[in-house]
Amino acid sequence: MLRIENLTKTYGDKKAVDNLSLHIRPGEIYGFIGHNGAGKTTTLKSVTGILKFDEGEIYIDNTSIKKDPISCKKKIAYIPDNPDLYDFMTGIGYLNFIADIFGVSAEDRQKKIRQYADDFGLTSDLAQPISAYSHGMKQKLAVISALIHDPKLIIMDEPFVGLDPKASHTLKEIMRDICNRGGAIFFSTHVLEVAEKLCDKVAIIKGGQLIKSGTMEDVKGDDSLESVFLELED
Repeated sequence: MLRIENLTKTYGDKKAVDNLSLHIRPGEIYGFIGHNGAGKTTTLKSVTGILKFDEGEIYIDNTSIKKDPISCKKKIAYIPDNPDLYDFMTGIGYLNFIADIFGVSAEDRQKKIRQYADDFGLTSDLAQPISAYSHGMKQKLAVISALIHDPKLIIMDEPFVGLDPKASHTLKEIMRDICNRGGAIFFSTHVLEVAEKLCDKVAIIKGGQLIKSGTMEDVKGDDSLESVFLELED
């Protein structure tokens, strides 16, 4: 579903991502962990086509993000760590705007908006302007907007930040359901306990370089993911 091959991105003299290769297959929830500044967000933004990169290739469903970015973007959804939404819009107006961009039919969008807004407890707030939303409500709206077009691959940067426990639980269930239906999820997180319980595979990045990756069992062995991470970060 997602192949990152020898990805390198440089800012001035600093290599934010250095020769990174990862493969996320259909049905996998893949966690991406590392300290602040390790290269996680740069990698995710490169995958989504937001950032141009210096070397390597990224394939989404066997299509190059460099050669055919529009085709790739139709198949993915991206939830940034701090969603920038249009505050002048209402919640429902924003969701319809996103549905229009992806060509989602009126019937499908109504069904999905109703389903996910109910799941996240946002239905009664959709008529309100986004400017009146709390951070958590904006995060929920961003998540719903990402799900409307049934993406094959969802890229998420710290998706649980700002969500209350119930919304976090709902998102985890949705993530697993998407992968059970053949989708894939690649997300960064600092909440290692969540990654350990939720992810099928995990990659640890340090200083822009991949230092360990594989199944959760292979990476952590008999230790906790937190113990392995802290040991590798020393």
